[in-house]
Amino acid sequence: MTIVDTTKMTSKGQVTIPNRVRKLLHLQAGCSVAFTVTKYGVVLVPCEVTARSPYSPKEWKKIEKLASEEGRTFSSPDLAKKHLAGL
Repeated sequence: MTIVDTTKMTSKGQVTIPNRVRKLLHLQAGCSVAFTVTKYGVVLVPCEVTARSPYSPKEWKKIEKLASEEGRTFSSPDLAKKHLAGL
């Protein structure tokens, strides 16, 4: 394994990706990165983060209606879906 550069972690667990590494990976401000832990160490790769709702548009309409009328909340998406299925 070749070490390109090193950095220190802050008390909040933050690290600065060294400039040489950012250039090698073509990383710019706002880029997302993913971390994978292997038996050899940590792998950092550029990635795209896409948000995808666990609910269909029809389910969201029901949720919005319930929230505005009853103020009901659910601790997980699965519980909300189960409730919606019973409506």
